Amino acid sequence: MSTLTESRAGSDLATRLERVRMASFGALTMLILQFVLGTAYNLYGTAPTGTKSVGLFSSPLLAIHVVLGILLIIAAAFLVFRAAQARAGAGAVLAASIVGLLAILAAAGDGSAFAHNGANGASLGMAIGTAIAMLCYAANLVILGKRRG
Repeated sequence: MSTLTESRAGSDLATRLERVRMASFGALTMLILQFVLGTAYNLYGTAPTGTKSVGLFSSPLLAIHVVLGILLIIAAAFLVFRAAQARAGAGAVLAASIVGLLAILAAAGDGSAFAHNGANGASLGMAIGTAIAMLCYAANLVILGKRRG
């Protein structure tokens, strides 16, 4: 392999890792927004009960929360794809990205359950899923930040 080819390969890897780092920051930002929207709806929205569910698009705040959640699932799936592409030394980043996606999917499932029955456990599940995903993407930022410096 020539020096030029090695340099180009190293540059491509650095670019891929930087994309994973920025995607992790974007996912973390979206999760923070989701948390704020969910908390705001919990405080000011109409809570579902065991006998009366709430439509996922019954209020503008909840509709934004749902749409952002769908976009977050897509972003988290792409992040797993990017982390898998980066390969070289990014095993921990790939693992954290997969766990982050699974945590977001769990939070979405709990959110759907909460909208139907208002169960406190489902609300707690959303919060825990969000916290786990935040931790995963923050870990990605730390791991990939060390690689830069």
